[in-house]
Amino acid sequence: MSVSAPSRLTPVGRMTPFRAQRIWERNYLVYRRLWKIIFTGFFEPVFYLFSLGIGLGALVGDVAGPGGTLVSYTAFVAPAMMATSAMNGSVLETTFNIFFKLKYGNTYEGILTTPMRPLDIAIGEIGWAQLRGALYSTVFLLVMVVMGLTGSWLAILTIPGAILIGFAFGAVGLAACTFMRSWQDFDLVTLVTMPLFLFSATFYPLDVYPAALQQFIKISPLYHGTELLRGLSLGVLDWSMVGHVAFLVVMGLIGGIIANKRLDGLLRK
Repeated sequence: MSVSAPSRLTPVGRMTPFRAQRIWERNYLVYRRLWKIIFTGFFEPVFYLFSLGIGLGALVGDVAGPGGTLVSYTAFVAPAMMATSAMNGSVLETTFNIFFKLKYGNTYEGILTTPMRPLDIAIGEIGWAQLRGALYSTVFLLVMVVMGLTGSWLAILTIPGAILIGFAFGAVGLAACTFMRSWQDFDLVTLVTMPLFLFSATFYPLDVYPAALQQFIKISPLYHGTELLRGLSLGVLDWSMVGHVAFLVVMGLIGGIIANKRLDGLLRK
């Protein structure tokens, strides 16, 4: 169904965040019948935690955690798996699902016949991706608590930390999705997320890597998310966390701006 540009113009006075909530309501109505799909991105990090954290952890012993404190290998890996879970949930939501809505479902063409704008869609979909990431992270935190892998009450702050990770990856994922032309392009998603998963100080402390590789790891967004959640989980706070938060916020804002402009161009054709 084709929609003319004039019908998509919206009164300026209405607040975008409230309109964006309609996207959440729609997604909720869809997913309440497909709730099993939501949990698919949660199990992979949990399996890694049990296989590597517990199995390999029995052989590795204690490792250097934030601030140089020695922690069990399982407690070291668990926050990284939580960050990975938030990343997976957000990326899956803003790439595969959004691509189908854009290219095949014509979902947004129908939405734009209402007072909603492309900006509302961008905010709504990124926000929904954050909710999915937050769901994964909350359940994962419960697993960590049951296993005794949290070292401080500050571990509760890993949930807003994971939401921030979801915002950063969700915004960039949505921006990347607008450039994809076919399902084959999704191989590039795995090509990016897999190295991030393996080389973001996820399984080993940063100082284990060669000096040259450490510089590349420090620009990995998952590294910043992992270090943030690891410090909160173990109750070790320092000023580097401000840098981790700033990196993720800037990443999310840049991704959101690009996603909004790209969606506006694609949906107004």
